[in-house]
Amino acid sequence: MKTVFIRAVGAPVDEKASVLRDAIRGQSAARFEEDVTTFSQIQRSPFAYWIGDGIRRLFADLAPFASGGRVVKQGLATADDFRFLRLWSEVDPFRFSGRWFAFAKGGRLSPFYADVYLVVNWEADGSEIKNNLNDRGGVRSNVWMLRDTAATYFFQPGLTYPARPHSTGWFAAVPAGCIFGHNGPMVFVKRGCELAWLAMLNSRVYHFLVQLMMSRGQGGSGQTLTYEVGMVAATPVPALPLEAAKLLADRARRSWSLKRRLDTTNEISHAFILPPGPNEKLTRLDPVAIERELASLQREIDDRTFALYGISPEDRATIEASAKGAAAAASSATDASDEPNDNDASEEDDTPVGAPADTLLSWLVGVAFGRFDPRLATGERAIPPEPEPFDPLPARSPGMYPEGEEPADRPDILVDDEGHADDLAARTIAIAERVNVDAPENLRAWLAKEFFPLHIKMYSKSRRKAPIYWQLATSSASYSVWLYLHAFSKDTLFRVQNDYVAPKVAHEERRLESLTGELRDGATAAQRKQLAAQEALVEELRAFLDEVKRVTPLWNPNLDDGVIINFAPLWRLVPQHNSWQKELKSTWDALCEGKYDWAHLAMHLWPERVVAKCAKDRSLAIAHGLEEVFWVEGTDGKWTARKTPTKSVDELVKERTSPAVRSALKSLLEAPAASGAAKKTRKGKANA
Repeated sequence: MKTVFIRAVGAPVDEKASVLRDAIRGQSAARFEEDVTTFSQIQRSPFAYWIGDGIRRLFADLAPFASGGRVVKQGLATADDFRFLRLWSEVDPFRFSGRWFAFAKGGRLSPFYADVYLVVNWEADGSEIKNNLNDRGGVRSNVWMLRDTAATYFFQPGLTYPARPHSTGWFAAVPAGCIFGHNGPMVFVKRGCELAWLAMLNSRVYHFLVQLMMSRGQGGSGQTLTYEVGMVAATPVPALPLEAAKLLADRARRSWSLKRRLDTTNEISHAFILPPGPNEKLTRLDPVAIERELASLQREIDDRTFALYGISPEDRATIEASAKGAAAAASSATDASDEPNDNDASEEDDTPVGAPADTLLSWLVGVAFGRFDPRLATGERAIPPEPEPFDPLPARSPGMYPEGEEPADRPDILVDDEGHADDLAARTIAIAERVNVDAPENLRAWLAKEFFPLHIKMYSKSRRKAPIYWQLATSSASYSVWLYLHAFSKDTLFRVQNDYVAPKVAHEERRLESLTGELRDGATAAQRKQLAAQEALVEELRAFLDEVKRVTPLWNPNLDDGVIINFAPLWRLVPQHNSWQKELKSTWDALCEGKYDWAHLAMHLWPERVVAKCAKDRSLAIAHGLEEVFWVEGTDGKWTARKTPTKSVDELVKERTSPAVRSALKSLLEAPAASGAAKKTRKGKANA
């Protein structure tokens, strides 16, 4: 017995009545008559009445993807991404192998290629994550569910996809050496077959079949897609004859290469070579031509996979119409997966931040700090060869200096101070001349007012904001000190105070004294204005120096804490960027209240609080190197708290307490709000 279905979902509102009327009369393609018992041929029995019997039979005639040695696995959920994840650009590259490992989290992936821009703290086989307990004493993360996965599949090359795709979903190659996340599940196939299956899984027909099981085969409903592991595993796939596999692998390899080439202008990518302009000139990069070729390769992949599935022309038309409907729905609706969630995979748009001219200037600043290698632009250094899709990720992008070739005079401090030997604008202009590009006339003003907000956006991903060039400035940004994350040391702020700001204050005070003497009698309006401006500059500089002096004794950077934790004590030194100052102040308040006691900075400032917690929280003890002091492993392999620590809490606190730090912390917490500072939230407390 057949049931009549009328499909008017895709019709405009003002045309739905006529579609229904014509369908009732039997005069419309929107009318379907199907036996509902056939719906059970497809997993979840979706009401897929608009598809033909040929598509339904695929689920009965073909093997599911998860067969023949192919598997789909869900990955790690840290339960505290702020603590355990970092952008790869904010971590010391020399510590990647021991503590930080590439982490494929998911998010918005492009087909074939997607950079792995996060790293996860998996030191000692993830011991901090595994011992991060909730209030009931249970492990907060899902690692207890992943014992077999972690042992067998972590660090293996494979294919990943976003658990919550933003349109049709895409699969991308994941290099060897990566850990993968629960919102970025991975597919593993026989070694050497990855590229052929990468093409198959990115085919239009495969996506249609996955979505069909989720009742989304026709697209346009606006509901959130979730590519569950079970759905991907159950989707039917045809056998891949050797010749077809070779062709698909070739097309996938070329598609991966082209997508990666587009990423070589993105300075936060592992693939970065040069910014737009120099890149196009040197590599002949042509984004328009690349997109055309990618579209052609996708058509080839679709043609071959339709043939392998044995799809009829009529069924192919249905599938292609579905793809158009899904794409249209995706472009007009906001996916619910975009809502913020600490463990969600949704990411910001992957569109590059900033105009080409701005990204070029950003690169010039990076060259000035010794991060990026200008020899690529001048031809003094050859562009490194392209890696293979599953090669382990490098600790540095090709556009950075190779290890051991960094400039000997790589600065950790540059200043906005015309005439100074370390003036950032002057160095940037000199580099622009060296690589034969034009620097704008307003460069100094752009660096003072526009670059830092742009830089924060460029170095933000997965809701992590991690600028690597830090602008410390007066309230009007008339004077700035710039620090480079990967070059500064424990002495950097002392040098800022003694070698840069204090001499600058003295110089401008002498100039003010000279102007005051010259203009004491009979000054013109213009001269009085000049004097007032100089007085304001000196006042700002004195206030800036006071703030630097206040925070310098507390300075103890540790890149494992992440950018925002390290930056938080300096929140009073960024009055020129109100929103960033508020974020830093909020982070500082949280530190004061004991919310981030896993951080090295927390131990540095509040050892009496943090050491005591380590005696009760093994994860914190591991973070601070005190596991063996407070915890002991039994013969059964389980760890328990020692009845008597190998060192007392008082002794450990004394070893980590500095009177100078305590005094400086008290001064900072009790200091009145700085001029131009963010609105006060809560007053920080030395002990939470």
